[in-house]
Amino acid sequence: MGGNVLDASQAAWILFGVFFTLLVLRVPVAVALGLACLPILVIEDRLGPMVLMQETFNAYNSFILLAVPFFLLTANLMNVGGITDRLMTLSRTMVGHFPGGLAQINVVLSFFFAGISGSSTADAASQSKIFIEAQRKEGYDDSFSVAITAVSAVLAVIIPPSILMIVWGGVLTVSIGALFLAGIIPGVLIAVVQMATVHGYAKARGYPTYPRSTLMQFLRAFMVAGPALMTPAIIIGGKVFGWFTATESACIAVLYAGALSLLYYREMGLKQLWEALGETGRLAGVTLFCVGTASAFGWLLAYYNIPEAILAGVSSWGMNRVQTGFFVAAVFLMVGCFLDAIPAIIIVGAILLPLTTGVGMDPVHFAMVGIISLAFGLVTPPYGLCLMIACHVAGMRMADALKDTMIMLLPMLGVLVLVIVWPDVVLLLPRLVSPEFLD
Repeated sequence: MGGNVLDASQAAWILFGVFFTLLVLRVPVAVALGLACLPILVIEDRLGPMVLMQETFNAYNSFILLAVPFFLLTANLMNVGGITDRLMTLSRTMVGHFPGGLAQINVVLSFFFAGISGSSTADAASQSKIFIEAQRKEGYDDSFSVAITAVSAVLAVIIPPSILMIVWGGVLTVSIGALFLAGIIPGVLIAVVQMATVHGYAKARGYPTYPRSTLMQFLRAFMVAGPALMTPAIIIGGKVFGWFTATESACIAVLYAGALSLLYYREMGLKQLWEALGETGRLAGVTLFCVGTASAFGWLLAYYNIPEAILAGVSSWGMNRVQTGFFVAAVFLMVGCFLDAIPAIIIVGAILLPLTTGVGMDPVHFAMVGIISLAFGLVTPPYGLCLMIACHVAGMRMADALKDTMIMLLPMLGVLVLVIVWPDVVLLLPRLVSPEFLD
């Protein structure tokens, strides 16, 4: 851009150089993104440090982002209000008799939890407290217990309502209703391959199995947990059929979870409600701070036309749609190891969008490839937030759980490849239910 002190190359070196240096020094990601902007804002005469504040707060001026704290609050109300316990009982009647019964329950409960909360970190925190010590008492290896708890938690960003889908839809202007529908089949496939992985481990290591539940036990558990299972149907159905927006659906989810906890299960008092609100405030503060500083970082990238400069060389490779899908996945898999998913969407998603548009890749397909790829980053070091949480609860080092974690990620990688090669895995439901969502 004419008249600037720095050109695109110099600005890119400063932005990314300062950012990764701060990451190496273990500065939190959100803070590192903001601090990386400051040198350029000071150097450029046309800009100034106040631009950082301005762009950060501009990012918060988004109605859709209100859904983030509401979905987090829904998850916390589930935990303190006894909803999670009922879903666990239902999961046990369904899969407890499978090899590795308790680990199978872990996966199924994560699947149910994902359909309500939208937050993998909330899932990892609650599931770790429930399952790791219980699996330890039943003779499961610590590394396996930590790995399956962390890996199953990533379902929450793939199965709707996902906070990543809400951020992606809001930032890159993609139909959130279409994303909600697109995540269902990949989410089910990943849950199935995780259960198959547990089956293989259980057979190889002799993990225990529970007695098969009777039909009456299943029906009784289903009747008790049934109202909780209506939450994802209300959220997804309401958004898809246009009854309310994503933000309104998050508010309804909070009201519904609160009503269940207070009036139906009657396990939440004022103390538990206060705890849920406090935990939600902490998680939402971190999440939204990431959105703000990442948006300021992304604004500077756009100001210097850095995405165009980066993609100029890549476009000359002449990749087709499938090859572009693999390239997108590789970029997000690598970025996810170092960066939180939300800033990765805001920064990297915006950079890659013109490339995918140029090869005719559907925006919903692009979004799901990116979101599934970023899910891996939640359990891969050095970032690996879900793995970090599970290891902290178990009192072990991340390195000791890495082997089992990597083994469990291999079948999930197969699902990602299937999504890239066969777009109908994610586009089938949006096309059938609401084709107007697709371009």
